[in-house]
Amino acid sequence: MSEVKNILLVGVGGQGTILASSILSKGLIEAGYDVKMSEIHGMSQRGGNVSTQIRYGEKVYSPIIGKGEADVIVAFEKMEALRWIEYLNPKGSMVINDFEIPSVPILMGKKEYPPGILDELYSKVNIKVFKAGEIANQLGNPKTMNIVLLGSIIKAMNLTHINWENIIKSSVKKGFEEVNIKALNAGMAQV
Repeated sequence: MSEVKNILLVGVGGQGTILASSILSKGLIEAGYDVKMSEIHGMSQRGGNVSTQIRYGEKVYSPIIGKGEADVIVAFEKMEALRWIEYLNPKGSMVINDFEIPSVPILMGKKEYPPGILDELYSKVNIKVFKAGEIANQLGNPKTMNIVLLGSIIKAMNLTHINWENIIKSSVKKGFEEVNIKALNAGMAQV
């Protein structure tokens, strides 16, 4: 594989975006790819934006994905999908979690959560939308929403040949391995 692939994960602090990115990077490294990862999580503990850029291929020189270069954007929250759309390659696709986390101005009643986000995205790019939070709840652990989304990335990027179960087992807290493996498989089934 000489072509470099670009994956952008975007969300809000507390959604597990960085853990999902870390697991994805570990799997790609184990598969023999050169991997570069960059993360931004400034005010993430206070509900701020979180973004992670992962680039992989035979040889990768920079961890930064420029505007119009992401092959896949995975949005853990739908407003973040809209915020990052300019980074999507015209031939790329977005996987969007139909989930809302109101920002501070929205919580204070100074602004409204923007209506019609998904309609706007459908009109502009190739998207796949599903409710990862509901899937995680059905599995019995809402905190596995990030792993459901990770499964969707793996399937969207045709990375199913990697032994993700072992990587999950070595990456999550003891006692939570099985529910996270179920979450991964549920996410793969969505794409």
